[in-house]
Amino acid sequence: MDAVAMRTGYEEVGSPDVSGFVTEDDTPVDNFAQEKQQRLLTESLYSSGYAPPVAEDGCPRPFIAAANVGLYGTLKDDPLVPDVLLSLDVEIAKDWWAKRNRVYMVWEMGKLPDVVIEIVSNNEGDELGAKRRRYAKMKIPHYVVWDPQELLGDKMLHVFELRGDLLVPTESHFFASVGLGLVAWKGVFEGRHELWLRWRTADGRLLPTGAERADAAQSRADAAEAHAARLAAKLRDLGISLD
Repeated sequence: MDAVAMRTGYEEVGSPDVSGFVTEDDTPVDNFAQEKQQRLLTESLYSSGYAPPVAEDGCPRPFIAAANVGLYGTLKDDPLVPDVLLSLDVEIAKDWWAKRNRVYMVWEMGKLPDVVIEIVSNNEGDELGAKRRRYAKMKIPHYVVWDPQELLGDKMLHVFELRGDLLVPTESHFFASVGLGLVAWKGVFEGRHELWLRWRTADGRLLPTGAERADAAQSRADAAEAHAARLAAKLRDLGISLD
């Protein structure tokens, strides 16, 4: 049995027939808050310049960050659809319209996602129960439940790590394998001042969004221009011609 078969729980022979698999059902089910939160988590990974920890050979490592994409662990099980997933050392296939490439099929990707995040918006998802058990059966290394309304109890951020066959709670919100952690942050994203779940680095810095990076670059440019203007004024006061 090869490595992929060991991870997915069955032996692969060639490329399986996935023509009957559901890869999209075109049913919109998420709300505005979920959609924005998902985008904040995925967009910042791409726009911040995030790079996974360097591999042993020193080569850069690709990754996939996706929201609401089907996740098939085996040929027999129905898919799960994580709100957000992060997977290192994989790339979206060039032919992403091909049936086998439309969603995350573990046997096609060759590995499981490293982090899966579910965002709670009601009491129907059973994120801490049945869904957690399904991710454990799939052997997801890190499972996160973000519950900003505290619908599941008096805790907003639930983090689990795989130990044996179980996803067990952990107080650590940092995932060394991906070089990132998660933190609750109150601030403004796309005009909404809310409590958000965000990626952070090992030293506690937030992964910036594209807009935040642009604002920071503009602030640096404005500061440099102001400094140059002050220097020019001082030189003129000293009678030094800038010409």
